[in-house]
Amino acid sequence: MLHFAAGVLCVYAFTCVKVVYGQDKKGERFLCTAIPIDVDKSCPVQPPPVQSATVQEEELRNTVMQLRETILQQKETIANQLGTIKELTSKLSRCESDSEYFRKSNKETMDDVPKHSNDTIDILGKTMQSLKDRLENLEQMRANISGASFPNDLRNLLQRRLEDLENQLLKKVNELKAEKSQLHNETVAHRQRTDNALNLLTNRISELENGEVGFKSPENFKISLPLRTNYHYGKVKRSLPEMYAFTICLWLKASLGTPGVGTPFSYGVPGQANEIVLIEWDSNPPELLINDKVARLPLSLGDGRWHHVCITWTVRDGVWEAYQDGQNLGSGENLAPWHPIKPGGVIILGQEQDIVGGRFDANQAFVGELSHFNIWDRVLRSTDIVSMANCSSYMPGNVVAWTESNIEVFGGASKWPLELCETRLFDG
Repeated sequence: MLHFAAGVLCVYAFTCVKVVYGQDKKGERFLCTAIPIDVDKSCPVQPPPVQSATVQEEELRNTVMQLRETILQQKETIANQLGTIKELTSKLSRCESDSEYFRKSNKETMDDVPKHSNDTIDILGKTMQSLKDRLENLEQMRANISGASFPNDLRNLLQRRLEDLENQLLKKVNELKAEKSQLHNETVAHRQRTDNALNLLTNRISELENGEVGFKSPENFKISLPLRTNYHYGKVKRSLPEMYAFTICLWLKASLGTPGVGTPFSYGVPGQANEIVLIEWDSNPPELLINDKVARLPLSLGDGRWHHVCITWTVRDGVWEAYQDGQNLGSGENLAPWHPIKPGGVIILGQEQDIVGGRFDANQAFVGELSHFNIWDRVLRSTDIVSMANCSSYMPGNVVAWTESNIEVFGGASKWPLELCETRLFDG
């Protein structure tokens, strides 16, 4: 090497030492020091070329920092994924706990549960256990590889796979919950059918114990509607002809403690479920509906005592009158005027019809006892109504007459003997 210093030409020789960085041969370097040949003091010694080594060290330092940051990010990602796994495990444990509780509850009321319910619950439990095992295996695998570093592509692939698995598990949990809800509904329906059968059997046993194999006369009976449900009701076998006037009378005793009397009777025809309806909603006064038109009646029926009720109506000007216990308590007009009552419908006792003959609402049901439901195709005289109310005479309806063979009962409704003037005592 030639070097000019203060106008003097200096010649240097070099001594070199091998320096190795890392484990790879590519990391080998030579560190050389210049020594003058004649060791002339007038020639300064050239310092070793250390600039390349300094650049290499800086590059290595930056690489180490990047690797350390990548490892920390991967550890944080794995920690978040482990948290997600624990959350899924907790959800499955709660679902499994609910299933176990439901299984125990059904076991305690085995008579009310369909025979196939235990098998269904076992299948649900095994499915959830299988899902839980899969999660535990995944968590163990995560623990084994938590200290390793992965390329970005592999880490993204694992993240997508974990998200797919989470979605599948959540979907399965929702399906299991839906199956459990369906099983509960089947149990409730089975219990309802059992209650109906028990009510019918109990009523029949009571009749046999009391020696009642029939009624003393066809009209001396009542129907009992003990519960506010959508399946306790009576049905009149006969329908109505087209009518331009009517009188409807009945005895009723509403149970105490229920909001509103409900619906003592309803008549529905195709295209109009509310052709004739007597209903009382909550604390509102009773209402008479004709062709969905409404008149409020000044009646008071919710005291738990027997009452005789008569309602008259005529198509001319829609004039109506309301009687309670023989007294005319109110009247009005313009209630569905010039609308004749349509024929061929269904008469239901104790329920309001949303479609002809069905779709009852338990909140509108009548709870109590009914008797002597009669319909005439004319407006009766007030003296006739008073005579029936005080039991001095009895007039069967010329359109619908109250006879045991003309009334059917369904659900938990039942028929019981009743003397004609027993209702006048108001003692139930």
